[in-house]
Amino acid sequence: MSDTTTGRSRVLWLSTVAFTLMFAVWLMFGILGKPIQTEFGLTEVQLSWVVAVAALNGSLWRLPTGMLTDRIGGRKVLTALLLATAVPAFLVSRVESYAMLLVLAFLVGFAGNAFSAGIAWNSAWQPREHQGFALGLFGAGNVGASVTKFIGPPLIAGTAGATYFGFVDGGWRLVPVVYAVLLVVMAALVWFGTPSEDRAPGTGRPLREQVRPLRLVRVWRFSLYYVAVFGAYVALAAWLPTYYMDNFDVTLQTAALLTATYIFPASLLRPFGGSLSDRFGARRVIYWTFAAMLVTNGLLMMPNGHIVISHPDGSQTQHLAYSLGLVPFAVLVFLLGCAMGIGKAAVFKHIPEYFPHDVGAVGGLVGMLGGLGGFVLPPLFAYTKSWSGFPSSTFFVLFVLTAVCAVWMHWTVVHMLHQESPELARHLESPPSENPVVRAPEEALA
Repeated sequence: MSDTTTGRSRVLWLSTVAFTLMFAVWLMFGILGKPIQTEFGLTEVQLSWVVAVAALNGSLWRLPTGMLTDRIGGRKVLTALLLATAVPAFLVSRVESYAMLLVLAFLVGFAGNAFSAGIAWNSAWQPREHQGFALGLFGAGNVGASVTKFIGPPLIAGTAGATYFGFVDGGWRLVPVVYAVLLVVMAALVWFGTPSEDRAPGTGRPLREQVRPLRLVRVWRFSLYYVAVFGAYVALAAWLPTYYMDNFDVTLQTAALLTATYIFPASLLRPFGGSLSDRFGARRVIYWTFAAMLVTNGLLMMPNGHIVISHPDGSQTQHLAYSLGLVPFAVLVFLLGCAMGIGKAAVFKHIPEYFPHDVGAVGGLVGMLGGLGGFVLPPLFAYTKSWSGFPSSTFFVLFVLTAVCAVWMHWTVVHMLHQESPELARHLESPPSENPVVRAPEEALA
């Protein structure tokens, strides 16, 4: 095996493990939220802001992080992010007020920016013909969202009331300490385990040239797609444990396990989604994704109940009774996770293909806006529920978001096929290439 192949493999696997850990840290408040809510007496809206500010900071810096990775290499950037996240993660264990909790949750959110660093880093190392699968494999680090779901509840229950080393409390406060230690260890593995001679394709390029593709509407359209398949995934992964406990009266541990049945397919199917995109084209896969999401969210958003009809004689009859139990609900959420996992890879398949020299900037913007969806959606879930009184309004929000994405994508395809000349439609939005080839219209359209 050549040094290049060995280096490529080490970059892919170590960055994937690091991203898995960072994602676990980023979304740890999904499980810690309930014990924190009980200890500090928080309302549901207050708790939603703890989750939201972590998502916010994990999205704000994705664009500059991706651009910086292109300039100086992923080895330096990812190591710095791991160490920078370890400090606030440890301090979460010492928090004593809601205000300080919000500040530290925001700082812990730095972990989410590891995504754009890893995407740009792996794009620089992986050959183009395998980028769909490689970026899908790296993106499968989203499964880190389930790590806390598994280790959190038993660790919290088994260590409650204990004290370690004289200053580390047990219970929920032990979890961020464990993560802080793992982050430092992972930083050492990334630094010493990957090639010291890194690849930085953006070195020496003017900033203006790096950000030029961001003016294209296509980039912003891809970003909205990513809000639907990734931002919604982040928000729902953090929201579901509480949703299960409040609406199905299950324990924290059961809620965590049920949430994992959503997180696993939404993460582990990402390499499969990349392979499908390599084979059938990303646009076609995104169509499948949105169709599946509309069906599942359409069923999940329907409130339990029935229609009551009052008759002139004063009698009443009930019709169209609808009730979604725990098992069918979990199955639908599982299918929703499958669609999101495949869709995330399909969206990012476009980026190195259309913008091979600007993966850091374009991937950073798409990732940033997608992650900001994870910031906006949890409070929107809470406010929509408060306004409507229906817990299932969470999925109504996701249904509307998916519908907007699907309509915009289909309008773009139809517009380019029917409003422009066939010759122009054949080339519109075709990826830049040193050796351009004529593509069939349905393959060229994104």
